[in-house]
Amino acid sequence: MSDEEHQFESKADAGASKTYPQQAGTIRKNGYIVIKARPCKVVEVSTSKTGKHGHAKCHFVAIDIFTGKKLEDIVPSSHNCDVPHVNRTDYQLIDISEDGFVSLLTDNGNTKDDLRLPTDESLLSQIKDGFAEGKDLVVSVMSAMGEEQINALKDIGPK
Repeated sequence: MSDEEHQFESKADAGASKTYPQQAGTIRKNGYIVIKARPCKVVEVSTSKTGKHGHAKCHFVAIDIFTGKKLEDIVPSSHNCDVPHVNRTDYQLIDISEDGFVSLLTDNGNTKDDLRLPTDESLLSQIKDGFAEGKDLVVSVMSAMGEEQINALKDIGPK
């Protein structure tokens, strides 16, 4: 055994998994599922009957919660699927920089400066117009599987 200290680069949070397993037959519409390593919201579920030798299968149609792309997957209903831990947090908007990043105020008074403006045109224009008018805006940030994105906006009145 050596006496020297080992240095570990910590690139993960405190061991918390980005997903958890759930049986495919128990996932419902408006739930979440991981398809092709992307967190998705389920928009349609259909279950086929068992064949002569087979399992019942669940056919999922889901939309990626960050890109809006439609993805499909077919899984035996007795098998486990990955379900992402999805969190939604509200932050107050402080500033918008020229390079497309936003400055947000967290609950504990710190600032969060690592988020880009959303790519959705209508939400983008609502945020920019509201900020230009000097309104107090609260943005909802959805986070799952290490990704974060602004997905909603609330106006809490003038400053």
